[in-house]
Amino acid sequence: MNTLSIDFLEKVYTVQKEKSLHGKWITYKDIENLFSKYKSYFEVKQIGTSEENRPIQQLKIGKGTKKVLLWSQMHGNESTGTRALFDLFNCFIHDSGNVFSKVLEECTLVFIPMLNPDGSQAFTRVNANQVDLNRDAVDRIAKESKLLRQVLEDFNPQFCFNLHDQRTIFNVEGTKNPATISFLAPSEEITRALTKGRIETMDVIVSMNNMLQNVIPNHVGRYTDEFYPTATGDNFQKLGYNTILIESGHYPNDYDREETRKYTFFSILQGIHHIAISSSFNNYKTYFKIPNNDKMFYDVIHRYPNSENDAAYQYEDKIIDDKLVSKLNKVEEKSLKSKIGHSEIVFENKNI
Repeated sequence: MNTLSIDFLEKVYTVQKEKSLHGKWITYKDIENLFSKYKSYFEVKQIGTSEENRPIQQLKIGKGTKKVLLWSQMHGNESTGTRALFDLFNCFIHDSGNVFSKVLEECTLVFIPMLNPDGSQAFTRVNANQVDLNRDAVDRIAKESKLLRQVLEDFNPQFCFNLHDQRTIFNVEGTKNPATISFLAPSEEITRALTKGRIETMDVIVSMNNMLQNVIPNHVGRYTDEFYPTATGDNFQKLGYNTILIESGHYPNDYDREETRKYTFFSILQGIHHIAISSSFNNYKTYFKIPNNDKMFYDVIHRYPNSENDAAYQYEDKIIDDKLVSKLNKVEEKSLKSKIGHSEIVFENKNI
């Protein structure tokens, strides 16, 4: 299996990172002026509008027979994948090296870098009508869900990348490490059968995991493959479109997810390069060696001499006066002995 070197990935990321995008709150206004610089290299077009009539843009590049569809910010408050995609776009217009030329020779890539611009503006998971697009794959109530399905059916991709962010609560099972990146080959039905599509999806995930173990060993988890009947990935997989879920998670002291952004970029590039150079996709068995996600973390834990007084807190992000504000909220938890805080404060006096 051809794994891209970390030296190469670090170098290209440092040079091509889209420096105009930073932090968790990324809106359509942040990206709208970037599309003009891609028009000489990509086919860029508006494919529709959101419920509140914000534009939804698509970028297409490549001439190969292997079709790959990638989308981000299906949940408006999950922007790490969006930033990583714009880093990747810069690579295609500025780097003509073998890795990128091979991808464009073998693949045709379609990107929807912000599927839910209304949720992105409000920094909410849901769209303007309070619909969770990732649970709307069957009913397709939302305009954005209808649009994604139309693109899927018109383009007919062999692989899809569904880019999300996961909460800071997750650790890699069996470790005290946060799950910085988690992967999933979604199930197609309730028995979680090992279908041809899931095997091919797992093969690409194995490639990405092998690469990440060279840079963030033991910080990679496997998201639960419980079947969700209305979820996007599960339904796309069921329809025959191999769908890779990437969940961008927490890295120590990285609440803006800028380090995680880098590892998300690494993963996407490794994944599409692997698709480009591979003639078969059946190397799946080590997928099951990726540890599951576990839930060991809180953002902050206060420790007291009497552990029964310990208290846990989680950040809640909200837009207040046009700024992203993170507030710590206390979490009710009977015992914190088995839990870890990303930050822990130890008090000697239980009355403090």
